[in-house]
Amino acid sequence: MPALDVVIAHFNHWITVVLMVAGLYVVVARGNMVKKLVGLGVFQTSVYLLYISPGKIFGGTAPIIDPRFTVYSNPLPHVLILTAIVVGVATLALGLALVVRINEAYGSIEEDEIFGKPDEDGDGGGESSGVGSR
Repeated sequence: MPALDVVIAHFNHWITVVLMVAGLYVVVARGNMVKKLVGLGVFQTSVYLLYISPGKIFGGTAPIIDPRFTVYSNPLPHVLILTAIVVGVATLALGLALVVRINEAYGSIEEDEIFGKPDEDGDGGGESSGVGSR
């Protein structure tokens, strides 16, 4: 059972990969903008886990110089992830505010319905309309 031991030893990495793939799939495969934001949140959570996992050292203590301790844990990953969580919450709030404005303007939060609606020019909207389109 050495393969099972390797999987168990790297359990946090497997969970990170699963969360990352699931979040990326939701962002790419779903047309609903709120679901895309949820997928982005799941993806961000996997990145947090990726950075926090190596930050913990078993037997390590806070980096306070003391002759009794020889192994220290690095606090920098934890501090950086706290900052990333704050930025992630702000990004999610901005994204939800934009979804509300898009819903007010187009009456939907589904990408297919928004890109299929005609704009002011009456040409069907989408990415090919506007200045410079042929």
